[in-house]
Amino acid sequence: MNKIKPKKLKKGDTIEILAVSGKIKEIERIKQAEKYLKNLGYSVIVSDTCKTSHRYMSGKSDEDNINALHRAFLNKKVNAIFCARGGFGTLRLINKIDWNIIENNPKIFAGYSDITVLLTMIYKKTKLITFHSPMPNGDFSVDINEYTPKSFFNTLEAKTKEIKADKPEIYKRGCAKGILWGGNLSSLVSLAGTDFIPNENIILFLEDLNEPVYKIDKMLTQLFNIEKLKKRVKGIAFGEFQNIEPKYELKDVIKEKINELDIPSSGGFKITHGKVKDTLPVGVKTLFNAHTGTIRIVEPYFINNQSDRLLKI
Repeated sequence: MNKIKPKKLKKGDTIEILAVSGKIKEIERIKQAEKYLKNLGYSVIVSDTCKTSHRYMSGKSDEDNINALHRAFLNKKVNAIFCARGGFGTLRLINKIDWNIIENNPKIFAGYSDITVLLTMIYKKTKLITFHSPMPNGDFSVDINEYTPKSFFNTLEAKTKEIKADKPEIYKRGCAKGILWGGNLSSLVSLAGTDFIPNENIILFLEDLNEPVYKIDKMLTQLFNIEKLKKRVKGIAFGEFQNIEPKYELKDVIKEKINELDIPSSGGFKITHGKVKDTLPVGVKTLFNAHTGTIRIVEPYFINNQSDRLLKI
């Protein structure tokens, strides 16, 4: 299957804010994000699933969320889909998605946390490059950090060439090549038992929050008990594991795992549930330097016109 690249974002494009995970508890936040994006020069559509919920999830039902996802991709006026928030719900959708709709209507698809499930599954099923990125509900509504939207829009405008840790914590020196792939650790682990692992070498990136150290240990162990993934991962970039104590135990767990895997690894990347975060294209070829804490993007992740959509790279 050939890799698919979306068109880059430009002013005047239409963005849909789509809720397919946790329910939106404060619709005012979505309205604030809508205003923020409009002030930047974009048109904005807010999905109906932002305004309804069932239990702790967005939309009236799973089918409602599936239909909203399909409509967003099918809508020719929509250039980019920004997932509203994380939470839980995307795992319930993946066996019901019509992947042909996404493959035949490629566009920017962005989010993080629980949206990791969709970022990785879309890439696996269609080879469409997706984006691990901030989201409207938490990042573009209140207390907007200047760095986060700068990284976000630079990436969506094809200006990002490198992702760098401010103060890299080196677990094992070395360099590696592979596609950039990963996201929220607990969301990735939830995919175990499904066909979610790319058939390419991987530079894995990970983050999480509010998990005790023993659960981080358990999830890393479970993930690398998957032999196919263990063989594919050639390097690991660790983001932030927020609200996890004691941190020294977490470092011990990471060091143990890296020693077992014997692959380049470093931490300190702005991949996080926190306010200051980088945007990462998922599925793009990269060079990872664990010593300098840099991930260099070595292939284009956008196209200039639709006729190039199925260019093999």
